[in-house]
Amino acid sequence: MILKEIQVRSAKPKAKLYRLFDGGGLYLEVPPSGGRYWRYKYRFAGKERRLALGVYPDVGLAEARERHMLARKALAAGNDPGAEKREAKRQAVLNGENTFKTIAKEWFETRRHRWSAKYGKSIMDRLEHNLFSRVGNRPIAEIDAPEFLSALRVVEKNGALDLAMRLLQYSGQIFRYAIATGRAKYNPLNDLRGALKSPVRKHQAYLKENELPAYLKKLEAYDNLQTKLALKFLLLTFVRTTELRGAKWMEINFEKNEWRIPVERMKMKQLHIVPLSRQAVAVLKEMKAFSGQWEFVFPNQHKPSGCMSENTMLFALYRMGYHSKATGHGFRATASTILNENGFPPDVIERQLAHAESNEVRAAYNHAQYLPERRKMMQWWGDYLDGVAKKR
Repeated sequence: MILKEIQVRSAKPKAKLYRLFDGGGLYLEVPPSGGRYWRYKYRFAGKERRLALGVYPDVGLAEARERHMLARKALAAGNDPGAEKREAKRQAVLNGENTFKTIAKEWFETRRHRWSAKYGKSIMDRLEHNLFSRVGNRPIAEIDAPEFLSALRVVEKNGALDLAMRLLQYSGQIFRYAIATGRAKYNPLNDLRGALKSPVRKHQAYLKENELPAYLKKLEAYDNLQTKLALKFLLLTFVRTTELRGAKWMEINFEKNEWRIPVERMKMKQLHIVPLSRQAVAVLKEMKAFSGQWEFVFPNQHKPSGCMSENTMLFALYRMGYHSKATGHGFRATASTILNENGFPPDVIERQLAHAESNEVRAAYNHAQYLPERRKMMQWWGDYLDGVAKKR
């Protein structure tokens, strides 16, 4: 018997459940409670089974037949169509749970202990504002390279080329995490190498060796003592400006002549030791008379309980005539260039710059690496700057 659409449409509930058969095991089931349900009766592994194919009228007769045909093909191939449907449901649930956004947040939680709170927040903000609205709710296993590239193109078209590259970098790590945890089988972002425009890198402006005498002369004449001492100390230690601004007296060891910057204040989340030259110690002792009663070595001049403003040293450089010619961060390049040119080993210089260690296991133990060599190098640097100052 072959069903007709009018029979299905006019099927009403009766006192007992009844079925209207369409052939090949497909039928419409009508219970007394109401509703009309498509079912497929079949045998697999010697047992009779039933497969739900949908509810009428949401699933019409033609669509029920299509689903029935697909189930029969699966059966003919030696597969249980009921088991296939359950697996498809399971995968749908997993896909709903394993979205790009969900896994990105998991990945973030596994990494955040390595970053400062500010840096971690900037990463999550970038993901939320630029990717979650576009691919965040997509199952990560279903995202392909063209789809992800389309999301990145929006950022790229706004001129944020560096941001687009950073998002690609973060997302590549998220996909690798998904693979490692069994939620994805491959990383489609590997296929995007070279697909984005490369940003033009603008290096921090820094002083060249022949510019140091004039700079030191202007610095010596600067009218704010605390800012002048901060800039001297920054040049002598060539730490990052955020590290200097957050320096606390409890981190300074005058007996060992060293400054230990704790893990939580370092960009790469590694303890960093700064050997202090005689010149650097002299700056600290002079500063002690002004801020020894406060927590921070270089306190905020308007609110001493806090640290120096992030713009204080930058604006001082502007006042001295170094706008676009030098930055606090640029002193790191100045020191690195001169130290390399004077034959200090690159590994020693890099360690003193506290650059990232690619090997994480090695990084956990290398905070004191090359410390004797670094002590000699930092004293040489202090003496070198003294010699430059005398040439003014």
